[in-house]
Amino acid sequence: MGTLLLLIALIFEISFAIYCIVTKENHNKVKNLIRINIFIAFIIFIISPVIVWSFRWVMLAILLFILAVKGTISLIRNRTNTQIYKTSKIMWKSIMMMVALVFALAPAIVFPQHQLPKVTGDYQVSTATYTYVDKNRIEEFTNTGDNRFVNVEFWYPENAKGTYPLLVFSHGASGIKTSNTSTYTELASHGYVVVSIDHPYHSFFTASEDGTKTLINSDYHLEVSNANKDGVYMKEELYGLIQKWMKLRTDDMNFVIDTILAKAKSDNAPVYSLIDTEKIGVFGHSMGGAASVWLGRERDDIRAVVNIDAPFFSELVYNKEIDDYVASDVTFTTPLLNIYSDDVWGQLDINSTYVANKLNNEPFKDAYTVHFEGAKHLSLTDLPLFSPILASILQGGKANIDKYYSIETANELILKFFDYELKGIGHFSPKETY
Repeated sequence: MGTLLLLIALIFEISFAIYCIVTKENHNKVKNLIRINIFIAFIIFIISPVIVWSFRWVMLAILLFILAVKGTISLIRNRTNTQIYKTSKIMWKSIMMMVALVFALAPAIVFPQHQLPKVTGDYQVSTATYTYVDKNRIEEFTNTGDNRFVNVEFWYPENAKGTYPLLVFSHGASGIKTSNTSTYTELASHGYVVVSIDHPYHSFFTASEDGTKTLINSDYHLEVSNANKDGVYMKEELYGLIQKWMKLRTDDMNFVIDTILAKAKSDNAPVYSLIDTEKIGVFGHSMGGAASVWLGRERDDIRAVVNIDAPFFSELVYNKEIDDYVASDVTFTTPLLNIYSDDVWGQLDINSTYVANKLNNEPFKDAYTVHFEGAKHLSLTDLPLFSPILASILQGGKANIDKYYSIETANELILKFFDYELKGIGHFSPKETY
């Protein structure tokens, strides 16, 4: 919608400028009437379903409002034909207007209006956000001596009765807790309490209950960026970074789960009363997926794990003699679903970071593994829907898979897996390739 409106606006500005130059007149009265009517049409589009009002339209609304007010004042004062015609002035005004339109429509182009993925469950979904403070940990990213805090958001069945499995999500290396909102919503609509964690200083941006904003830590961001480049870190050095990242992630997840389990026994908030504390699943994307597998190894109360496009960091062992990673030989007993994009699938046999993910790795012989052909790393999140441009930049190109098919199919698989493992519903037998 944003791109289409920009194209129409640019064509109009260029055409009108050419018309003025050919006729050697300013045509200010006509231009003012057109801009007033464009603003009126924009308001009508907002009232109708054509444009869904959001942040992406704010700058355009301001620009059109200013132009409409200016045009109205000019018409009232009847000063539209007093200006002397100059070709250079017409061209300059046209160029400035086109620049203003590009700027005003930039949010709608970068974050286009889009249809939400389908939700198939019977329950309406409510949300709730909280900030948990861990009094047993000091924040390592600051020198203030404050305790570590973790921001969480719940998606849960509205006006539901009974109790439902708890699912805990961890975002990617520099993601945010809402990265897979369509997944949480779909799960909650089928009777799950889903909580997604913002890992402060690992998340790109997080906001606490009191309004405090926390951005990603620059040193951590540089570490992750360099880890994806050849030759920056030695294998042993990278192994140390992985352990550090995973400790913070799994400590956060353990703290959140323990906090929720405690609140389920004592807190009167609606979301906690819906939780079946005997049925817990964890899942995550990228680094969050790695942390989820780690937690599935570490905690006895985790009954199912979904790994979305991540290496098994918990299963890596650094072998100093060969200066490389080898896979742990301890059997992984928690039910596991792996969902891989092309970005990870192509590394399973060539990158030692994924040595434990190999399909013939005996400790994971009972895991389910599926490959989304044509998908890229962020195809398994909501970002390609929210911002196709940003997703393509971050993942190094556009995916060859339909973005709705990718996320909706992944959501369906995750739902069926948790249904089977946590609720005993149906039979789970996914295809190898989608």
